[in-house]
Amino acid sequence: MSDPGSIDPTSVDDPAHYEVLAKNPHRVEVLTSISFLLALGFFAGFGAAFWVNASNYWLGGTLGLAFCFFGAGFVSWGKYLMPKGPFEEHRTLMVSAPEDKEAFVADFASRGKVAVKRRGFMIGVMGAAGAVFSVVALFPLLRSLGPLPKNSFYTTKWRKGSYLTTSDGRRMKVSDVPVGTFVTVFPETDLGGALSQTILIHVDAQERIVTGKGRETWGPSGYVAYSKVCTHAGCPVGLYETLTQLLLCPCHQSMFDVRKGALPIFGPAPRPLPQLPLYVDSNGYLRAQTGYDQPIGPGFWERGGTL
Repeated sequence: MSDPGSIDPTSVDDPAHYEVLAKNPHRVEVLTSISFLLALGFFAGFGAAFWVNASNYWLGGTLGLAFCFFGAGFVSWGKYLMPKGPFEEHRTLMVSAPEDKEAFVADFASRGKVAVKRRGFMIGVMGAAGAVFSVVALFPLLRSLGPLPKNSFYTTKWRKGSYLTTSDGRRMKVSDVPVGTFVTVFPETDLGGALSQTILIHVDAQERIVTGKGRETWGPSGYVAYSKVCTHAGCPVGLYETLTQLLLCPCHQSMFDVRKGALPIFGPAPRPLPQLPLYVDSNGYLRAQTGYDQPIGPGFWERGGTL
């Protein structure tokens, strides 16, 4: 057994232990800076791995090593580079002598230089590692939101001359849809597309249907076509009442009058469904005169741009 009164040279509180380290603080600073640099690199690696959807091995490995080196840097800094106590000052008078004041000021100034100026690089690396981690920590949140919509809500795949096509690729003729019924159609370049989905309704057998001013040629042979994306919350408008000639959104019960440009007459939808202008070609196929002339979907999108 060791003598209780003896000093263990490996003890954390052994002044001799820190005296040895104080003789070569530059080495400790270098090792601490390397730890922070490695942490910075592995944080950046985690961000890159997450961005490219790498395997969990890469995600866990880079993040785990980053935290290990980040923690090691803090531990070495706190253990070897910070002033160690306990500190004692035997005082008898509350008034300090002039030489004591000068010694205190000099000691304070020297400690500030050691902690900040001489170790500025190490502090900078630590801050950079923390900053990189702060940015990388946002990646899971941003990635979970999915890809940026950019201008995708301001355009569809409907173009001038697009054939009205069912999801299985069949082009629609004027004789394919009985009066009083409807079918969901898409452009051939976007079969099944959520933004391009359009409801084609054979309202009646009259020559053409005019749903509003400037739309005199949009409804040939008793057909009209509207975007199937509800202008309230984006649900598919999939119900049609033949007798009342109204479209119904099953999500929140918005109702649209197909003879009046799909004007909402009930429910929370804020604006009409965009209408797709149609024409019948020489072979009897239903085709689009052009794309939609306004944004499809929830009313928010009418605040910007045209299609």
